[in-house]
Amino acid sequence: MEKQKYSKTISARIRIALGLVSVIAFAFLNTVLLFADSAKSQLVDRELRSENIGHNKIATDPVRKMVVYLPPGYDESAKDNSRYPVIYFLPTPEASYRAEFDRQGARSLFDRAIAAGIIDKFIFVSVDMNTPLGCSWYVNSPVTGNWEDFMIQELVPYIDANFRTLPTKDARGISGEFMGGYGAIRFGMQHPDVFGSVYALGPVGVATGLNVMYARPNWDLLVNAKSLHDVEKDGFWSNIFATIFQAHLPNPDKPPLFIDLYAHKVGDEFVVDSEISKRLHNNFLLETMIPQYANNLKSLRGFKIDWERNDGNPDHVYADQAFTRKLDEFGIPHEAEEYSSLWGYGVWAENGRLYAEVLPFFQRHLVFERNDNDRR
Repeated sequence: MEKQKYSKTISARIRIALGLVSVIAFAFLNTVLLFADSAKSQLVDRELRSENIGHNKIATDPVRKMVVYLPPGYDESAKDNSRYPVIYFLPTPEASYRAEFDRQGARSLFDRAIAAGIIDKFIFVSVDMNTPLGCSWYVNSPVTGNWEDFMIQELVPYIDANFRTLPTKDARGISGEFMGGYGAIRFGMQHPDVFGSVYALGPVGVATGLNVMYARPNWDLLVNAKSLHDVEKDGFWSNIFATIFQAHLPNPDKPPLFIDLYAHKVGDEFVVDSEISKRLHNNFLLETMIPQYANNLKSLRGFKIDWERNDGNPDHVYADQAFTRKLDEFGIPHEAEEYSSLWGYGVWAENGRLYAEVLPFFQRHLVFERNDNDRR
């Protein structure tokens, strides 16, 4: 009997011990999983209501959407108050602000670049800067809204207030693709106190192209349009030039497009209004702004543009070449690269321009906080 009682006691103790081991193992596993989860990168969707865009003539939504990439270990590093540089990105308006993450695998590309030591940990912000017709061209306009003020006065302060950034120009870069490349250069020109480094991918609108601008728009449509929808139906060129004019030749007293037209047709002849044409060139083409902002550009930590040699629109190639020559004339340090590719091809590919060129560029020019507790 004593032996049997002793055996039961041992069995009970073993069951209790095994139970404790299971509880400890379960807790340990949960801790490991939680730590592993916190060590992953994150995509955070946010919305920001803009007072600067709210007052416009074409029903531009003042609520602007964005996606924010946070690097692996961002939550875990909170205990050390680790902070990170920010790359702001202006996507081509033909795509969603989320397109690079939804279709191009940008998150895994960034994760891979960080793991490979291509770039240290960083925050990446892609924001919707489109009007109902397309590109805002990133300027203040009484017709489309004050996009420059939105970026400088609202978006950047919002990101600095809500994420652990390094809130200095030296730790802020801006990049963009196509029209977004135009915006990146323009912000760098006018606000080097906010953005210290600029990389423009295939920028357009930087200089005069091979064709005169008045040869592109559908002037009959722009003169006779009854609504924005008439422009949308007409397609690519009408949309682009309507957005250019709403940004750079706005006229709040001329509905429904609220623009001044610098040319019109009389029969088969174009008639150009010289004064309005001067306004357009001075407000729109970045080459005309170089003399005014040369010293701003010289103060940047890094400045690079690139473009595809085989762009289907040779205007872009010619204009980018002219722009870099203009920069040279004013002694503005910059990198310029014309590479063999079709327009937009391979930018977000596994070893495309973002991975091989843009991220290493920002690694060289951004300031990164060094913290032994925030190593990869």
